[in-house]
Order: sequence, then C-alpha cells, then structure tokens
Amino acid sequence: MERATGGYNFYGSPVGILLFETCFARIPGDMGNATTWDFPVLYKVVKDANATRLIIEQDETLLEPYLEAARELEREGVRAIAGGCGFLAKYQRQLADAVNVPVVSSSLLQVPLIHKTLRRDQRVGIVTAHAGHLTEEYFRGCGWSSSEVPVAVIGVEAERAFWQTLMRERELFTREEMEADMLRVSRRLVEEHPDVGALVFECTNMAPYARAVQEATGRPVFDVITLVTMVARGVLRRDYDGHM
Repeated sequence: MERATGGYNFYGSPVGILLFETCFARIPGDMGNATTWDFPVLYKVVKDANATRLIIEQDETLLEPYLEAARELEREGVRAIAGGCGFLAKYQRQLADAVNVPVVSSSLLQVPLIHKTLRRDQRVGIVTAHAGHLTEEYFRGCGWSSSEVPVAVIGVEAERAFWQTLMRERELFTREEMEADMLRVSRRLVEEHPDVGALVFECTNMAPYARAVQEATGRPVFDVITLVTMVARGVLRRDYDGHM
C-alpha cells in the first residue's frame, strides 16, 4: 500500500528553476517556457535579479536572494533546483550547501564530462552571453579549470539582436534574427577552432537554437536543457514498460 504524505501546498514538480525578473519573451526551448519540458517544473523569480547585475556588474548582493529562493523551492517540495543563468556557476557551492536537494547552477557543469567523451586532441567550445566576463572564476565554481579541460570560448556580445534582447530587455524579437546570431557565432567558433568536438551553450536563452547550430556545425550541442533533463531523470525514476 502506497501512502500519500502531506506537507506541501502542491505536488508533482521534480525540478524548481530560479529565474531572472525579466520581460523578454521566453519561446519554446527556453527554460523559462514551461512547454520546453516533458516534466512539470516550478518557477521562482528572484526579485531584481537580471543579466546586467549578474553578468556585467557581478553584483555580490544577489547571492542571498538566490539562496533564499532556492530554500523556498525546497520548502515547496522540488527534488532538484536549476539556475536560470549560466553565470550562476560561481555560486554553485553556496547554492548546493543551502539546500538538501541537488542543485545545478549552470550548464558549464557538463563541460568536464563532455570533454571526456571526445578525442584527447579535441576541446569543448563554449558559446556564452559575454566572453569577456566568462573568467576562470566561473569554471572553478563548477569544479574545473581551463588548464584541466581545454576549451574555446566565444560570446554573443557583439551580436545586436541577441545582446539587445538579453541585456536591454527587448520585448519584441523574431526567432529568425536570434537564430542568425547564434549560427554566425557558432560557425565562427568552429572555423577558428576546428579542434572543437562539441559545443556547450552557457546562456540559458540559447537552447531554442541548439538544433540549428548542431546542423550547421556538425557538432553535438549541450545546454541547460540537456543538463536539467538528466538531473530530473535522476531524481524521479520511473518503472520501465516492455516485454521479453
């Protein structure tokens, strides 16, 4: 007999997601669009958190609101917590220590695993919101460094459509212009670094364009969706149907 134990206001969301307070559209494929997922998710918006404060200003006062938001998600019954921006990587340890469920702050956590799947003469390509701000501090936050895991990094900070949407909170954009920015940057990365064997998108808003980039570059593409899906499968296992 399976007993139903109470204690929460609602049930059935294995993953909680910490989001910026934003106004730009979250299209399917973006982690902020609930239809992206094939399992229920619970969102928690971190008040006054945005890309400018976290990425450009590196505002350390954001840490405590993120910790409290993670604790709230745990109290609401999620089994794992995901960060809504890859630059939360530097807070991976603090976020994981703040709760009793697994935390994945950034898609950059996947980089060492992905590198192990490649030939020894290959490296991982990272596409980020801003290459100049993605320093070793963020890699170390995820438990590795570029001296241990060879990477090539490129950013979209020079791409008008993507940058204006992400950093200037542009409410109206087209998928086509955003995808064009991603394709241009990703192609340049593999042209300049042909030893790149796989790509990782740091920015959580890049995931909708993963398939187009994969087809254009011929490389596997990993992002926050691949990471969170793996974690969700780990914290909520299901029985298998089939026959012998």
